[in-house]
Amino acid sequence: MTDSSIDALNKKLDRLIEAVSRLAPPPVPQTDLGEADCFVWQADPGYLEPVRKVNRVDIGLIRGVDRVRDILVDNTERFAAGHPANNVLLWGARGMGKSSLVKAVHAEINASAKSQKAKSDLPLKLIEIHREDIDTLPKLMGLLKAAPYRFILFCDDLSFDHDDTSYKSLKAALEGGVEGRPANVIFYATSNRRHLLPRDMIDNERSTAINPSEAVEEKVSLSDRFGLWLGFHKCSQDEYLDMINGYASHHGLDVDPEQLRAEALEWATTRGSRSGRVAWQFTQDLAGRLGKPLKD
Repeated sequence: MTDSSIDALNKKLDRLIEAVSRLAPPPVPQTDLGEADCFVWQADPGYLEPVRKVNRVDIGLIRGVDRVRDILVDNTERFAAGHPANNVLLWGARGMGKSSLVKAVHAEINASAKSQKAKSDLPLKLIEIHREDIDTLPKLMGLLKAAPYRFILFCDDLSFDHDDTSYKSLKAALEGGVEGRPANVIFYATSNRRHLLPRDMIDNERSTAINPSEAVEEKVSLSDRFGLWLGFHKCSQDEYLDMINGYASHHGLDVDPEQLRAEALEWATTRGSRSGRVAWQFTQDLAGRLGKPLKD
């Protein structure tokens, strides 16, 4: 072969290699668990994406849920210290701070440990897993079990619809299987449903089964995997106004108390509900009208 033909062949080979390289999947990013305290599980391709700035509020601003707040703090403190603790299901009224409380407690535990110079200088890690990725829990737990950190796996707005069988993966990951849940992993979930399944789905199983109790048992046993059930209920008017006052004070929104009360009640009336979310939305509107920035 002549030199020119060899050069032409080499160019063709280079183009072929380049084309094949473009078809190959990109390499999976390597996760550095020391890079952040919070991560989001990206099931495909399977790595933990660090969250630089977490969307959360100070635990002192979450009002009207004092009892469940204290229970969750105590359970999380015990887990962070290496003691036995339970998986937690936070269920109930929408907008009452279920997911906000999980994120706030995580931050509070780490801040407290740091200020007290706890024996372990390893922070507690919070990992969010999306509802549609629940069936990849075993894979995620496999990545975490050998790590030196302790992890809260958090799924927001967890529920299952008709003909959805992925709840079986969650059941196995929480308590079942040969290995069981790793000692350095705990699972927190929020849901509007106490049993994570539609009521009509449970009632239908009961009415059509030969043995109704056994049919329903398979469905509701998922929530039994959570040792703690923390209920969130609709707030009273006084609790709602307490939330408003707390937000206004924290963010330095200087408004006449009577005017603040009247506007806050009108805001709740137009939305037909009172909750922590409604209180926060009013605070955002108020700050915008006053031309005041909100604190991070």
